[in-house]
Formats: sequence, C-alpha cells, structure tokens
Amino acid sequence: MSGKTIFEKIITDEIPHHKIHEDDDTFVFLDATPCAYGHTLVIPKKPYKNIYEIPSDVSGKLFQTVQKISVAIKKAVECDGINILMNNEPAAGQTVFHSHIHIIPRFENDGGYQGKHLIYSEGKAKEITEKIIANL
Repeated sequence: MSGKTIFEKIITDEIPHHKIHEDDDTFVFLDATPCAYGHTLVIPKKPYKNIYEIPSDVSGKLFQTVQKISVAIKKAVECDGINILMNNEPAAGQTVFHSHIHIIPRFENDGGYQGKHLIYSEGKAKEITEKIIANL
C-alpha cells in the first residue's frame, strides 16, 4: 500500500477524474459522486489533513481558487446559488483525510443536497467539465 490519499492518486493520474483546473498550489476536479451536476472539489496539492493543518498562505490560495471556480460553475451550469462546504474530522463527516472544499451548485426548489448522490451519464461529466473550464 502506497499510503497516498485518493486525492494524491487523482493528482498523479493514478485514478481517473475530470480535472477542471490546476496551479502550483491547488487542484480542482468534479466530485465522482456529486450531490448536483457540477459538484466540484478544490484541494491543496499537499495532503494537509484538515483545515487545522493548512498554512495561512496556502488557505488563502485555496479560497482564491474556490472563488474563481465558483464563478465558472455558476455560469456553466446556470445554477441559482452555490454551497461551499468543508468537512473537518469524522464528527463533521470527513471521510477523505486530505483537505478538500466542496463547491455544490444549488437550484431553486432542489430539495437540498444532503444525502443525494447522482451518477453522471456517459459523456455528461466531460461536458460539464468543459463548460466550467470554458468559463474560467
């Protein structure tokens, strides 16, 4: 076992994913089990376990990326709003121990996202990825 988190394996292309953006400090990709189409994860490239471990200069860059990607997602999927979510520690629902921020598109009367997981139809994830990238 390599000891890498699933997100480290995504960054190094060991696991298939739909990459949206990458810079020196952050990596962005579609969530594999989205709560809404366009649900995206923004992660620091270094595997900080949670919010408590991220240095302030990295957290600043992380949230700059979150803002930039949120604007692109809003345009790409034409949502009515966006939730920004970060689970820290098991009691808060964290299951992957590599810091990550969820950007979840929301729509009027969508009934909420909690507990809801969608599956992308063939080609749909690629289509949404391309739309978000086009809006960066």
